[in-house]
Amino acid sequence: MRTPTAMIVGLVLCPCGLLLTLIGTLAPNWRQVSLIPNQPVDLIWEQGIWDMCSERQSSHDRLCGQADELGYFEKVPVRAAQGLMPTSLVLTLLGLVVAALGVRCWQKEPRHILAGVAGLVLLLSGLLSLIPPSWYTHELWVLPAPADSTLVVGYSVVLSYLGSCLEILGGLALALSFHHCCKE
Repeated sequence: MRTPTAMIVGLVLCPCGLLLTLIGTLAPNWRQVSLIPNQPVDLIWEQGIWDMCSERQSSHDRLCGQADELGYFEKVPVRAAQGLMPTSLVLTLLGLVVAALGVRCWQKEPRHILAGVAGLVLLLSGLLSLIPPSWYTHELWVLPAPADSTLVVGYSVVLSYLGSCLEILGGLALALSFHHCCKE
């Protein structure tokens, strides 16, 4: 028997989602703060969930590990992202290991129940990694920033959204394996 298409789709989408979520978690660009009063016009602060960087646009001088003078890292959406994003990454890895055992590559038949369980784990990990960027985007203008500065969503939030969606779709595709069990 050939490997079902839904399983192949799940095994392609979930590692792609894992990679995007990993980059979104580690990169320090969840929010960009520009046009900061009493600072050079070309200075941009990049705020992530682990680090803050400042960059001069004219010279591309970048300095990370900036001091958190405004209490940015103490805010609940940032703290929640610091907990949920790594948890999601671990669950995704676990789900991919279970999926590899369930989707037969070395056996005659796939293990549909194991692949379905992997799909549920991957679906859960996708939902866990969807909460932080959603909450962060909702609270973007409430999080501490210098008065009268310009705030923009960073690429890490976008990558986290995309990774979450790919994990959810891949998890749903693998969860369709339960359908085979119901037919029997």
